[in-house]
Amino acid sequence: MDLFESSLAEGVELLHGFALRDETTLLDDLKFIIAQTPLRHMVTPGGFTMSVAMANCGKLGWISDRKGYRYDVLDPGTGKPWQAMPASFLTLASQAANEAGFANFVPDACLINQYKPAARMTLHQDKNEQDFSQPIVSVSLGVPAIFLFGGFERSDKTMKIPLKHGDVVVWGGKWRLRFHGIQPVKSSYHPAFGDCRINLTFRQAG
Repeated sequence: MDLFESSLAEGVELLHGFALRDETTLLDDLKFIIAQTPLRHMVTPGGFTMSVAMANCGKLGWISDRKGYRYDVLDPGTGKPWQAMPASFLTLASQAANEAGFANFVPDACLINQYKPAARMTLHQDKNEQDFSQPIVSVSLGVPAIFLFGGFERSDKTMKIPLKHGDVVVWGGKWRLRFHGIQPVKSSYHPAFGDCRINLTFRQAG
């Protein structure tokens, strides 16, 4: 596996193929989590059903409903705590953050997003966390996607960054609250994921 690190902007790094270092264990652990915590389409505070199906693992899970966006220690679908974050997830997130210049990152939340063809994520900021000095680590698995990375206003111009299976994007520092999103995913095929893209977003939320 050839790792190519690309600095997209100050505090923003693209690590090509970084998640493939222990791919088999990572995918096995992902399958286990999804089997225990089924993916579901959450509803926004405005009442819209999200095109992306979601699950979580870790001490905290990100949820959305009519009450708003927030983190919770319980899965609202089961009323039970989220599945523990696997060691492979923790290792990947901390190593990627360190590679990008953010030492000692220990995530307590991993949001798992499933993108079927045409699913997308509109421009948004990750701002439900308690400590904005901690970076975001975003892992792309499955079919390709176009990552949109913008400025501090939703209307700012965005960079369009192609992401492939195994790519990891890390951002933090003064760029931590920049808007970002995913263009509608095009129909494609990946041997391990079929027509799906899976995104793992690691955060220190609490």
